[in-house]
Amino acid sequence: MLKHKLIALSAALPLAMAMAASSSAPAPGASAYLEPTVEQAAAARLVYGILSDSRYVYRAKPLDDTLSAEIHRRYLESLDGQKLFFTQADINRFDAYRLRHDDAIKSQQFQPAFDVFATYQRRVADRVAYARSLLAKPFDFSTDETWLYDREDATWAASTAELDDAWRKYVKNDALRLKLAGRSQEDIRKTLDKRYAGLAERVGELRGDDVFETFMNAYASSIDPHTSYMSPRSAENFNMQMRLSLEGIGAVLQRQEEFVVLRTIVPGGPASNSGKLKVGDRVVAVGQGTSGPMTDVVGWRIDDTVALIRGKKGTQVRLDVLPADAGVDSKPQRVVITRDKVKLEQQAAQKRIVEVGDRRIGVVELPTFYLDFEARRRGDKDARSATADVAKLLRELRAEQVDGVVVDLRDNGGGSLLEAVELTGLFIDAGPVVQVRETGGRVSVEADDETGVAWDGPLAVLVNRASASASEIFAAAIQDYGRGLIIGEPTFGKGTVQSLIDLDRFPRKDDVKFGQVKLTVAQFFRVDGGTTQHAGVVPDLQFPVTLDASDYGESTYDNALPASRIAQAPHGNLGNFAALAPQLVANHEARVAKDREFRWWAEDVARFRAERDKKSISLNESVRRAERDRLEAERKQRQAERVAAGLAKEEVARVVDDGLSYNERSVAEQAAEEEAAKNGPDPLLRESAAILADALDLLTANRQLTAQVLPVTRQATVWAE
Repeated sequence: MLKHKLIALSAALPLAMAMAASSSAPAPGASAYLEPTVEQAAAARLVYGILSDSRYVYRAKPLDDTLSAEIHRRYLESLDGQKLFFTQADINRFDAYRLRHDDAIKSQQFQPAFDVFATYQRRVADRVAYARSLLAKPFDFSTDETWLYDREDATWAASTAELDDAWRKYVKNDALRLKLAGRSQEDIRKTLDKRYAGLAERVGELRGDDVFETFMNAYASSIDPHTSYMSPRSAENFNMQMRLSLEGIGAVLQRQEEFVVLRTIVPGGPASNSGKLKVGDRVVAVGQGTSGPMTDVVGWRIDDTVALIRGKKGTQVRLDVLPADAGVDSKPQRVVITRDKVKLEQQAAQKRIVEVGDRRIGVVELPTFYLDFEARRRGDKDARSATADVAKLLRELRAEQVDGVVVDLRDNGGGSLLEAVELTGLFIDAGPVVQVRETGGRVSVEADDETGVAWDGPLAVLVNRASASASEIFAAAIQDYGRGLIIGEPTFGKGTVQSLIDLDRFPRKDDVKFGQVKLTVAQFFRVDGGTTQHAGVVPDLQFPVTLDASDYGESTYDNALPASRIAQAPHGNLGNFAALAPQLVANHEARVAKDREFRWWAEDVARFRAERDKKSISLNESVRRAERDRLEAERKQRQAERVAAGLAKEEVARVVDDGLSYNERSVAEQAAEEEAAKNGPDPLLRESAAILADALDLLTANRQLTAQVLPVTRQATVWAE
């Protein structure tokens, strides 16, 4: 249920830093007092040189007291965005640093940032100790009080006593969730005690690299929302995601208590081919090559363990593993794996076919606009890219004789600008795709220069609020050309272009790595001269909005670039669907009124929006139990209807909210649930296919309507039969 996702996610502690990457050698356990290093000073000097140079940055800002104050605010938010650790007294003391961060960056003296972080670590330890003390006796759930789980706009606690009260309610909510899920008092105490102890442990494991990266990101994001600094390890992970490949064993790991657990095993990868590993297995030691010492990794940070397991293709790694079904005192099994290049196919473009009456609609799902930049720079004609993969899928769909294609860009946050242009070229013959205004105001046009298309038939693009950047370039171009229908909800509204600068390209005398800077270098505009900045791409046919622009999207950033407009770039007209819209909307509304899954989804969205606006939840057991029982009855009723209609099987008994954190659940069960959800009903995709089929039916049945919608050159070959 969307409501319970909201509760669980919003109530989570603001500890994104605990998952930050680090480039220093493994050193698990609680950290000593942290201090900046010489290497970090050198990296900061390079970052400052870039971010203060208007030749690099689209909207450069001077590093002065004004920006220092902004850096200070963002740094505090990154540590304690929900205001659960610092008190107003802490904030008042930190105020002495507020106008010193600019000088600290220029002189590479970061002690103020490290001092603030040291206080943060102490406050986390204090809060955890208090939270654990509350578990000694049961809570009284009969009182009428509420927990404000969204504390972003709350004021800093005026005293320790006020913060204690907030934490009492925080812990009480955690305990109530577990009680409603059927847990005993003793089980609740043990679960929460371990959870809070783990919180203190993770914060204690943070190192100077984490502090530095977080602080430099406070600086970078003060320039604009999409400028950031990546440590060497973060940069490596980013580049790996963009090229959809890595060299290693082919497994996704997850921290669970003191163990690192196999979360996913990539099909066809070395781990999968070995046949000796399975989801849920725990790695307790890692060794390099065929002989030599084994390094105990129990209690290690996950990124340090991953760094040991990854390695060059052809090399071997030894893993001591506790099988998922074995006790913690069991003898580990030794597994030797030869590393190889692993393709991350789960994040690549995929295809499927949706049957709509006698129409076959092909679907291309694209999670991101990926590109192997290094291979492209080398001139490798086989460089992995989103466009190459989608072109292959379109050829397969054409061979399977589909009637139309839906490109699914939901939750696609973007990627390569080049890929957005080249992907558009698969659907238009040739012409401008996006206009780019660079630093200094010069406007250039990025165009598809290759004649010919991979798909000239009926086309729709499915988007949602999380479709951003490159997704918006593609969808906007398809809309401006009239090449296809845009379906879904208004997109994110990001109309800026970022570039990566590798800090290691600058001359130096050693092999120390400094990471990368991602910075905004341009603003992009639609071929019609408009912008997606803030407004996003507004679909031709809209579904209910899940999140408002005031809640999620570019317009939520207080320092986002303003929207503007430039002259249009001459481009062709491949269609105008205005004449189709009234009938498409009428058919859509009539169909979804009878579609159970779509109606249920719309109901969940409405409930989610209503609960989100409250920002708080009752701590009264009777109130919460009544709501839980209502949701559970609704869930069972829905499942019963699916079973009766032959659309699903009876499911294993489960509860709406089990009260557990993701790392407290069985990894194998999580993987199974995710797989089931992935293969579950998708009413939005099915309805998008139906809308495209409707458009095709209307045009093939009415030559006069076809003449209104499509130019003469496309009437005979694209839509009409």
